[in-house]
Amino acid sequence: MIGLLQRVTSADVRVDGECIASIGPGMLVLIGVERKDGDRQAHRLADRLLNYRVFPDAAGKMNQNILQTSGSMLLVPQFTLAADTSQGNRPGFSHAADPASAEALFYALVKRVGQTLRSVETGRFGANMAVSLVNDGPVTFSLQVPPDM
Repeated sequence: MIGLLQRVTSADVRVDGECIASIGPGMLVLIGVERKDGDRQAHRLADRLLNYRVFPDAAGKMNQNILQTSGSMLLVPQFTLAADTSQGNRPGFSHAADPASAEALFYALVKRVGQTLRSVETGRFGANMAVSLVNDGPVTFSLQVPPDM
C-alpha cells in the first residue's frame, strides 16, 4: 500500500464541479492499493501517517506528527500510484489491486485513521476528481508498506 503524503495549508477535492471534501492545515495523502495488500498494510500505513513527523516544532524542525498539531487529513484514492513504470513509455497496472479489493482497503485505512484523528475527509473512490492543494514547504514523502508475499 502506498501513501504519497503532502503537508498542506489547504486542500480540496471536487467531483463534477462540486466540492466534496476540504481541509485546512494538515496532510493530503494520495493512496494506492497494490494487488497483494490486505488489512495489515492498511493498518500499518494508517499508523505511519498518524505518527509521521512532518510538522515543525518550535525550533522549526520536523518533529511533530499530525496528532500533535491538531491538523486535518484528506485521503484520496489514486490507483495510478500502483503503476509499473519500470519499462517503456506507458504505465502498466498489473500491480494494482482490483477495484473491489482496493475500495475495501482504502475505507479500512480511512476507518483506522478516523479512530484516532478527529478531522478526516476523503475523495470519492472511482470518481474523476479534481484535487487542489497548497503544498506547505513544499513537503512531500512517499510511504510504502510492502504487500505480503
